[in-house]
Parts: sequence; structure tokens; C-alpha cells
Amino acid sequence: MKFTFDWLRQFVDVNITPQELADRLTMAGLEVDAVEEIFAGLGKVKVAEILSVSPHPDADRLVVCQVSVGEEKVQIVCGAPNARAGLFTALALPGAVLPSGMTIKKSKIRGQVSQGMLCSEKDVGISDSHSGIMELTWLHESGADLAQVLQLKDTVIEVDLTPNRPDCASVMGIGRETAAFCGTSLTPPVTAQDIPRLTGENLEFSVTVEHGDCPRYAARLLKNVKIGPSPWWLKKRLLSVGQRPINNVVDVTNFVMLEYGQPLHAFDFKKLRGGAIVVRRARAGETLTTLDNAQRTLDPDMLMICDAERPVAVAGVMGGANSEVDENTTEVLLESACFAPVSVRRTARRLNLATEASYRFERGVDPQLPPIAMERAVRLLCQVAGAEVIADGVDYAAGVKDNEPIKLRVNRTNDLLGYAFKAEEITGMLAAIEIGVKQLSDDTLLVTPPSFRVDLEREIDLIEEVARLKGYNEFPQTMPLVPMSAAWQDQARKLRQDICAAMTALGFYEAINYSFVNPRHLDMLGLAEDDARKRTVQLLNPLAEDQSVLRSMLLPGLLDNVRRNVSYQVADIRLFEIGKCFVPGPGLEQPEESTYLTAVLSGRRLPGAPLLHTGEEKCDIYDVKGVIETLLAGLGFPGIDFDIAREAVEPYCESDTFARVAVQGKALGCFGRIATKVLTDFGIKPDVYFLNLHLDALLAATKNTKQFAQLPKFPSVKWDIAVVVPEQVRVGEMVESILHSGIALIEQVELFDVFRGGAISKGMKSVAIKVTYRSAEQTLDDETVVREHQKIIDILLTRFNGQLREV
Repeated sequence: MKFTFDWLRQFVDVNITPQELADRLTMAGLEVDAVEEIFAGLGKVKVAEILSVSPHPDADRLVVCQVSVGEEKVQIVCGAPNARAGLFTALALPGAVLPSGMTIKKSKIRGQVSQGMLCSEKDVGISDSHSGIMELTWLHESGADLAQVLQLKDTVIEVDLTPNRPDCASVMGIGRETAAFCGTSLTPPVTAQDIPRLTGENLEFSVTVEHGDCPRYAARLLKNVKIGPSPWWLKKRLLSVGQRPINNVVDVTNFVMLEYGQPLHAFDFKKLRGGAIVVRRARAGETLTTLDNAQRTLDPDMLMICDAERPVAVAGVMGGANSEVDENTTEVLLESACFAPVSVRRTARRLNLATEASYRFERGVDPQLPPIAMERAVRLLCQVAGAEVIADGVDYAAGVKDNEPIKLRVNRTNDLLGYAFKAEEITGMLAAIEIGVKQLSDDTLLVTPPSFRVDLEREIDLIEEVARLKGYNEFPQTMPLVPMSAAWQDQARKLRQDICAAMTALGFYEAINYSFVNPRHLDMLGLAEDDARKRTVQLLNPLAEDQSVLRSMLLPGLLDNVRRNVSYQVADIRLFEIGKCFVPGPGLEQPEESTYLTAVLSGRRLPGAPLLHTGEEKCDIYDVKGVIETLLAGLGFPGIDFDIAREAVEPYCESDTFARVAVQGKALGCFGRIATKVLTDFGIKPDVYFLNLHLDALLAATKNTKQFAQLPKFPSVKWDIAVVVPEQVRVGEMVESILHSGIALIEQVELFDVFRGGAISKGMKSVAIKVTYRSAEQTLDDETVVREHQKIIDILLTRFNGQLREV
């Protein structure tokens, strides 16, 4: 949003400099991007009078002008066709630097001395016209600075507005804020009290609003309009903020839009068929050539302004060429309306058409503003175009709703802002920006947001407004009060962090995939139609067809990652992902969100290890089982159980390599090998193993309590046992029997050798076990160790039908 300092001072008594104004606006939440003096370099461009014009002796298209600049007379060589004696124009003297960067020097042109340059409007940067030199026909004296005579010197301030402040996309909006912190008042040229009552009766035109996306539509008819160039003051305002003057009617609509923030549109009334305006959706097959001469194909959900037969404008975006005001226009129907932001935004995006009007409508225009802005435009058209306004008009306002009042608590405001405001002080600050306040009690204010503040919806919005108006730099700086207590940790977040650390330590890489997935992936996994995971949440506005639903499983995304890695010849893959899955349930407004850990393995058992030492041995189901055991044990969860399921096998798994895992008797997840058909559908050739754990269920399980154990004071004693037992005896059961023998001195039991053959009979095996003994009270002697060791030998020989190995 651009405005000039001089323009603002027309309506607000500004008692600060432009730079101070920029600083105050920034601190008020309206960030200023630039403060720039315009036409500051025209100091050596003067008003000059051409005294005489004679042909150039050596050039057919040039003339030699004798020019007076005050008391001084100079000679200028010029090629402009409108150079004539008695004309007052602009002269750039030697040393002048024009906006284009050209530096004027005294020179000879075809042998004739030229002591400067007579300038066109383009040369001095006030328009694109360069058909001839400037004609300052209303002047009668030369020698003055051109910038001073034309009142060009000004300061342009550009504000970068946030989307929630459309009320400041105008000079009036900026003026309202400026008046608040300058302690003055805003004096607009037209107010609500100046609006005539429009009944819509006995008119030459009609207005019909057929769709609720147009809550307000005002229109008036003007006759005997004389199309022509705008007066200089109007051109200057538009040029100063980068707008190109077109003609007096169009310039007035642009001027009022910049001044009030209300886009307007002028129709050539004689081009409107049936003298009707109909606000409706576009019909199938309709097209419109807009003012930029581009033919637009219209969608049925686009809001259009139509006459009795066809579209004549895209509502809130751009007018149509079939109703454009041109040099032959004498009757103008002036439109001032309010359109739904979502409708305008959608239409502008589909047409790839961004305009000053759509910029404002997309953010929200004050529904009370159309009749005020229209009255301002009507008055200006009568002034600059000689128009005669028809006494009555139309003001459709059936869709305008009043804002609901909001209760603002003073104590709540003080608690959040750390300040001691009084109710009267808050009332004064809010009233300064035209927010209505009624005091209900010492602590409660009833605030009615004005129609132009679309961002004020809750109490917290008003509290933020109080802080903004007070000035963020006015609040005292205090150090935060931090209690000396342990910070509360979100257990779900901590579990996720612990799992990430454990999985990366096991050689896995974390994958982060989109939550938006391809619905075909679930069919590729072979899920049944009645499977709950097939009931996906459809996106209303998906980024692409393959990202049209919320995921109900993490596995498809990881399989897609595997396919991509394999295609890049990365064969050894270890990936895991922790994320939410979304499954809609019957009778639920929102889908159920559950957090899962899913991992995939493929390739060598020891990826990255030298082939010379580890070979090409591939990973298998036991590697996945080991990952689960290591992960859960490291996290401190006891009671891990595996169930080799032969029934209820997941459809995407091979039935002979599928198992379920439980913790403390509660189902946790499953693991196995992906079915060959599924891998083929995903474009994967090597075997892939997976695990899938429900982290919400894991979070509900009980973890082992960490206990401190004092470091031992006395040395340990390690003795070995070699026992020959039948082949079918499980070594793990032997170790467990020793650990659970009830012998208090046992600290550790470790298997270190299993031997078959040699002197060992067929069907037998030798098992060597190392037992570590330690006492917390004394150093162990041989007699004590022998006695306890013999107990272990007796247990092994008796329970497992073994015998001591002698050789």
C-alpha cells in the first residue's frame, strides 16, 4: 500500500516528520517498507517561456528556440512538434539529472549551441507521454522551479500490510491510525451522514443480486459525462503512487479506491443490454473479454456482473471490454459493491488475474463503505467530468450483518500484558480508532468492532489491539519469573525422541513422508474393502491426484522410499518413520489419529561392512525380531512376547514369515516379510522386511523403574562349567535355570561355547558356561564358591540329564 505524506495531511493534522510517521506506523504493527522523496532531483528543471522559434539551418526536423528563464535568456535546440513562441514549458538546465538518469550538458547540435533541454512529461517522470514538450498553458511567468509550480515534491511511504488489516489499504485507513497516535482526528471528505437515501424506485436501470457472495451492491447513474484527461491534481495523486492516468472517469474510480479502500467500477450505461445489472454465477460456456483484452473462459462457480444477456465484469476482479468507458461515453453507471473474499480469491487464482481491486476484496472490504465511496466518486465526477447525477439509485444491503459485541476484561488484559491499565484508558485508546466501547463495570467493557475491522473476533484480539495502541516499546522490560522446578516433559514426545535415538543407533535412517498419499497404495497392499484402513479422509483441495487422501498407514510411503532407493542402486536399506495415521470412525466428526513406528529392512545383514569379512548374507525375519527386542529392552519395557500367527495374517505379508508382538499382554504390532505380489506392484525386486508398532499402546505400557545400585566393594570370582547334554536341550533354558536357582552370590551367567563332535557322543553337545560370583559383604573364599558352584552343577545334571565334561 502506497500513499504520500501530502495526501495524508489533507485529512489528518500530522505533527511529525515522514520518517517519524514511518517509525510510528511500524511500531503500530503496520510495517513500512520504504520512505522515498519523489521528484527531489528536479532542482535544475525550471519553468521557461519560448520567445521565438526559428528553423535549424542544418536540420529539417529541428528548431532553434530562444527561451527566457526568469531574467536569463538561453538558446535551446529542440525537435518537439509543438514548440512555439509564447508557450510556457519545462526546461532542464545544464547539470540537471532527470529521472531516467540522463545528465543534461551544454552542447552543440548540428553546429548550434543548446544550453539545456525542453522536456516532455516523460522526461520529468510524471507520465509516459513524449509526443511533445510540456504545455503549462495556465502559467504567465518563467524562472520558478517546475517541482514547486506543479507541487511535485512529496514523500511516498510504502506499507507492507498483513492479510488481517485490509482496513489500512487506503489513505483513510492509514489516516485513522495516524490520528490515533498523533492525538488528532481524521476528517474524511465524505461520511455516512452525507449519503443520500437511495430507494431504487423509478430508475432507468435495475439491479438484481442472485447470489449471497455479494452482500452489498450500490449503483448510481450519471449523464452528460464528458470524457477527457483528468486535471493535474488528480493525475499527480495517481502518478505519485505508481498509477497510470487513463481518463477522468477511470481516474476518479482509481483515486477513490486508493483514498477509501473501496474498489469501484464504471460501466458505459448505453452498452448494458436491457439497462440491467444481474449479480450471478457464470453459466456453462460463457466467456468474457476483460479490460486487458484477454478472453476468459468462465467456470460455473465464478461470480459475475451481468447485464440482461451476458457477463460484463468479473465480480471484484476486472471489468469487461464490452461495457468499457471510452471517448464516446456520455452515460456512466457507477458500481460500488462488496464481494465475499473467498469467492474473489478463487476466481482471481483461476483466471491468473491479480488487480488492485482483487487485492482488497480478497482480504475483506468494509460492507458499510460502498455508499460512502460512491458518494465521493459521484461528487468528483460532477467536478472533473461535468456529470449530472440522477437523484436516486440502488443500495442493496440484504447480506450485511452487524458485528457481535465482545466482552473485554480489564484484569485479563493486565494479566496478559503485564501492565496496570484502567478501564477509562482502554476505552480512550479503542475509541481513537473508531472502535465502540461501553463500560459495563470497573473490570468489564463491551466492545463492538467496527465493520472495517474484520480481524477483531475474540477478546484476545482486543487485548492485542490495546498493546498495539499503547506501543510495544512502552511496556516495561522485566525478567521472566522461572520457578526452580523440573520442567514437565511430554511423555509421547520423549518416547519419540528415545525411539529415534535407538533406531539410528541400530543403523536406521529416519524418513519423513507427506501425510497426503495416493489412495491406490491401499489397493496395492491388498487390503479388503471392509478393512477400516480403506476408509480414508478425502482432501477437498488436494495438491495432486497422488496426494488426495490422508494416510491410514505408514508402510506404503516407506515402500515407495525403498523403490526410489533401489532405482538409484542403493540395495542396503534401513528406514523408519514415526508419524500419525488417520482413520475415520463411525459417528466421529474428525478421524482418529494414532501414532505408529514403521520400519523397513532390505539388502545385506550388515550394510556398509566390508564384503571380505561379512559377505553377502541377507537380512531375514530374525533381524527384524532382534530390532524389536533391542528397541523395547533399551526403552525399558519388560514382558515382550512374540506370537507366530498362522491366522489373521496381514494381506501384504507372506504367511510363513509373519508374527505379532505384544508387551505386557497387550497387542503392540506386527512384523514380517512383504508379499512378493505387493513388492511387484510397488516396483520392488529384492525382499523387504518390515515392523509396525502402535506407539499409543506402547506409551500406555509400564516401564522398568530405574534403580541405583552401589558399586561393588569386593572382587568377583569367575568359574566355568562344561556339561554334556542331549542335543534337544535348549541352552537358554540352562542359563535361565542358573539365574533362577536362588543362589544369592550369582552376579552373571554367560554362555561362551557350544561344541559337537570329537569325543562327544552323537546326539549330544558340550555346553560351556561362565558363572560370575560376588558378595556385597566380603571377599569370597574357595570353600564358599565350591559349595555354591556344586549346587549349580547338581541342577544342570539333574534337570537336563547331563554329565560333566572331563576332556
